[in-house]
Amino acid sequence: MKRFYSIIILAFLIMTGCASEPQIVEVTRIVSQEIPVTVEVIHEVAVAVTVPVEVPVEVPVEVTRLVEVEVVVTPTAESIVAETAVPAGPTATPEAVQSNNQTAVSNIYTVQSGDNMSLIAAKTGATIADIMAANNLTNASILIVGQQLTIPGWDGQIVNNVVSTNPISPAPPAPAEPPAEAAPTGPNLLSNASFEEDWYFFQNVSEWQVPVHWLLAVDEGPNTLTPEEGDVFIRPEVRVVPKSDLPAVEHSMFVFDGNKTIKSFKGGLPIHFAVFTDIPLPAGSYRFTIRFFPDVVITYNQGQKVWAYDPLAAEARVIFNAGGTGWVPVTPGQRGTLSYDFTLEEPATVRLGGDFRNRFINDNNGWFLDDWSLQRLEIP
Repeated sequence: MKRFYSIIILAFLIMTGCASEPQIVEVTRIVSQEIPVTVEVIHEVAVAVTVPVEVPVEVPVEVTRLVEVEVVVTPTAESIVAETAVPAGPTATPEAVQSNNQTAVSNIYTVQSGDNMSLIAAKTGATIADIMAANNLTNASILIVGQQLTIPGWDGQIVNNVVSTNPISPAPPAPAEPPAEAAPTGPNLLSNASFEEDWYFFQNVSEWQVPVHWLLAVDEGPNTLTPEEGDVFIRPEVRVVPKSDLPAVEHSMFVFDGNKTIKSFKGGLPIHFAVFTDIPLPAGSYRFTIRFFPDVVITYNQGQKVWAYDPLAAEARVIFNAGGTGWVPVTPGQRGTLSYDFTLEEPATVRLGGDFRNRFINDNNGWFLDDWSLQRLEIP
């Protein structure tokens, strides 16, 4: 019976639930199974991007303007060749390059026999003052054949040194004859110029053999040219030496003309001496030339001479009365020549000679002198 009532009550409850509004029931199910899930992930990345943008920008531009400028060059090398630059670009053709290379110039002048500073200035179109300044010269009379001079502004061509006086005229000035060069002419005016004649003992000193017509001066005073205290010049030995007293291999070095030469020497000590003569001359222009061989040996290596290498080891100058040239460093082991030009306005007796010194102590301080000359200078 109780079961019957239970069924009736259950049926009643069901009917009551169906008659009411439906309810939403949230059902949670716990699942322990692993289920793969696809997840889309988005990353934000900052990237620097350069975007070309046409923006007007002011840019400094170097502009080269071609102008003609007279340039004075003072080089430090023996020879400088300046080539005309050819601009790059479509106009720089091979023909243009070849043409410009042909304009290469040199401003080095080599002193020739018969040259003096006035003649060199006339040949190159430069002034004597500019030439002396560019070469650090203090005496315009000191010139050595073969010496190389820097000529400021010279293009290497011998010029006429003629300047047009009509600047508005488009035509160039008419060519003119270059100035005639004074050259030594006539006989050698010196007596016993190559020292071939007899000799005598100067001041009766047996160490001093001096050619006739010539005189000797020897410095035996303090040598102030070196830092050593108490250093003094020592008298050298002077000899007139024939070839027969010299080794055959030395004939071509020491004997310049004829059979004899003057030899002055002292081993291990500094020396200073001069050989000169007094000669009467009529008015006129003259060139006096001395020739020498500095036999200056710093040491001997197995009997062979090792020439002194200090630039001041051997020095020479020309004597003219109380003056002449300044001291000129000369190269040991090589023949050397110095010339001096002078003019006499009236007849006079002049003193001419060569002055020689070695300021350092060397194994040998020696000189050979030969073939000196004095000639008139004439314009052809």
